Amino acid sequence: MRTIHPQGLDAIGLARRPNGAAITSPVTLTDVAARAGVSIATASRALAGKPRVSQEMIVRVREIAEEMGYRVNPMARALRDGSSRLVGMVVPVIGIPFYARLVDAVEEELNRAGYELLLADSHGFVEEETRRLQVLRDRRVDGVILIPSDRRKTATSMRSLGGDIAVVQVDRATDKPLADFVGVDNLVGLGLVVEHLAERGVSTIAYAGTDDASSNGVERWAAVQQLAADHEMTITSSFRSEFSIAAGAAAADAILAAGPLADAVVASSDQIAVGLISRLREKGFDVPRDTLVTGFDGGELADVYWPTLTTVVQPVAAIAADAVTFLLARMAKHDGAVRRNTLAPLLQVGASTGG
Repeated sequence: MRTIHPQGLDAIGLARRPNGAAITSPVTLTDVAARAGVSIATASRALAGKPRVSQEMIVRVREIAEEMGYRVNPMARALRDGSSRLVGMVVPVIGIPFYARLVDAVEEELNRAGYELLLADSHGFVEEETRRLQVLRDRRVDGVILIPSDRRKTATSMRSLGGDIAVVQVDRATDKPLADFVGVDNLVGLGLVVEHLAERGVSTIAYAGTDDASSNGVERWAAVQQLAADHEMTITSSFRSEFSIAAGAAAADAILAAGPLADAVVASSDQIAVGLISRLREKGFDVPRDTLVTGFDGGELADVYWPTLTTVVQPVAAIAADAVTFLLARMAKHDGAVRRNTLAPLLQVGASTGG
């Protein structure tokens, strides 16, 4: 049996003729090094952009490699370096616009750092989340960015990864601080909302949010209650379910059934706000004439829907950048206490509050 050293595997590529057709003989790292007049080790470092190689040498070797049609074998490089250069990400529902934006931002940050993203959807079920994490573990990812499906039960899912894979939680957190966390400051965001409504003369509000399964569901409901009391506003009714347009429609039904419509309805996501406004229209109510409505997220939905939404704009790019920074540090085996980083959002005023 012939044994091939990982560096040898890493060196295998396919040469191409000027017209783009493949040549059957493989181009190896040895070939590239010989053409450049350097050692194999120097050629390898130049292609990887590692230290101890001048910028001029990096450019020269890469130009020669491209001219010869050399391509790095990523699996071989993983064997050699002990790194797959892969990061997994598990989200509860990829169809939620905020998560789609967050995934894009995370992927951009990872690509900049030389990593590829493997994405999985848990569909909000702990059992699916556990299975997805096990698959990522088996794929030997270097780290995982996780949006927990359940603030209490996800701890069980995380144990399936073992202790060797770095994890960062983003947007939602588990009750126990099991990993670094990066997300929005919900109290600050809803503080901006309530202050804006107070300036509009609002004295009664209804709330449409999510249940206690997620940390966001708990924190945003607690924040609204605290802030309403601070501003001497009365919460006339509340409905808590999930982040979806359908949940917003159900919230409108529940709020209308509870009694007279409040001066404003605070929704904990833009999807909920849109579903709520649509159902209010079906029932003959106008926003913002009959009640003001606010959202939370700040994506394209807030701009394209009518009335445009007054909403809390989450700093998606900054959340992604900090999450990847935390993960890279953990992957580099930097120890230390679990960190929690909450970022301040902005308020975007739209027509749904008469802006």
